[in-house]
Order: sequence, then structure tokens, then C-alpha cells
Amino acid sequence: MSSRKLTRSIIVGAAAIAVAGGSYGIVSATSGSTSPAAASSSPAAGSGSAAGGPGAGGGGSNARSGPAAGGSSGTVGGLSTSSFTLTTSAGQKVTVKEASSTAYQNGTSPASASAITTGESVLVLGTTSGTTITATQVTVQPASSGSSTSSAVVPFQRGAPSTSKSAGQIPANYTQGSGTIVSGTAASKATEAALAAYPGGVVDRVVKLSNGEYEVHYIGVNWPHHIFVSQNFKVVGAN
Repeated sequence: MSSRKLTRSIIVGAAAIAVAGGSYGIVSATSGSTSPAAASSSPAAGSGSAAGGPGAGGGGSNARSGPAAGGSSGTVGGLSTSSFTLTTSAGQKVTVKEASSTAYQNGTSPASASAITTGESVLVLGTTSGTTITATQVTVQPASSGSSTSSAVVPFQRGAPSTSKSAGQIPANYTQGSGTIVSGTAASKATEAALAAYPGGVVDRVVKLSNGEYEVHYIGVNWPHHIFVSQNFKVVGAN
């Protein structure tokens, strides 16, 4: 790590993005009906697959948008002076690009880039394009952090669709592709809540729905494909 410290003397005085303290509320993930349209592992669900990554379904204009706010969490693998890789709990490989503006935290305390070491569990928030994230914030997570739900997230396998299901509450009159893509603090909070409830995927956009709730769009796993987060940033459902 000495070369990484010498070549990357990035010191962050305080985290650039405010992430809500405390734990997020998580809905119990109990299986509902098995609608065949709820989720799919195939890349053809209304949009093409992202370059270098799994297909991102969803349909509608939002599904065809460019890079958007999102993130992922997992274990740090290879390190370089300006990037690192991580592997999610579902086995998805993610490339994380760093910049001089990237903020670092160790738990809730400000840190420097040297806190990112191989084998660490990290949460990454930033701009997602396929399975590449340009990080605005990287947080080293305590070993005990993670989801307490049995969400049964399974890895993405092209051509091997899994049985679709729903959990919790899906917003009334929800249609795929509806809503407005958001960024900033709201996107970060919704992303973090979704990743805590259903680790393993990559969030490639966050959409604000007409009822004020958020749809967090997942790639890299067969299920869930959409995670619904309340205005108070608590996970309320998934499909």
C-alpha cells in the first residue's frame, strides 16, 4: 500500500455527500405472486445491455438514459492509483473510478484514499455506467454491516431467467419507465437503503415516482429488478 499512499495523497476533511445517519427501515421480503413480467435476467426488457455489463431492463425513457446516480457495495479486489475493483455479494464485478473530488469515509469518520485496501467491505456512491461507477463517495463499512433480510438475491446469469416475485408493497399504478431520474442526496440515500436491504446488485439509476417514492433500478442480479423506497428512505417493496 505504500506506493498507493505516495501516488494518491488525497486527504478529505469531511465527507462531500451527507448520508443519513442511523439504520434504514427494511421491509420483510416475503414472496408474493409470481408474475412473469416482474423481473427478468435476460437483457431484452425494453433496453439494451450496458457495455461490459449485464442487461438493464425496465422499458420506458428512463431505461434508455445515460449514466445516472447509483452505486454498489462489495469487497475490494485489485487496486491502482486511480481506481479499484469490487465484487458484490452476488459475484458481480464492478470497476470503481476515483477522482480528486472523491470523498472517503471509514465508518462515519472522514478518511483518505489509503483507507481503501484489498479485502475491505465498501459502499460506493457515484455515477453508474453499466458496471463502472465514477465514485463521489467511498465508505469502508464495519465487518458487521450488511443486510439482515433473507432477500434471496441471486447472481445475474444471461439466458437463465429466474422465477419472478414481488415483496412488500409495490406503489399503486406503477409502470416500468415512469418517473423522473434524480441525483444528489436523494439518490444517494435511496441507493444506500436499497443496497442495505438487497445487497448484491448495482444501482444504475434512481427514479422519483409521482407519489413521491423512489424506484431504485438494479442490474447484475436476477431479482429484484426494482426496489421501492419511501420518501423517508425506507425500503417498502421490491419486484
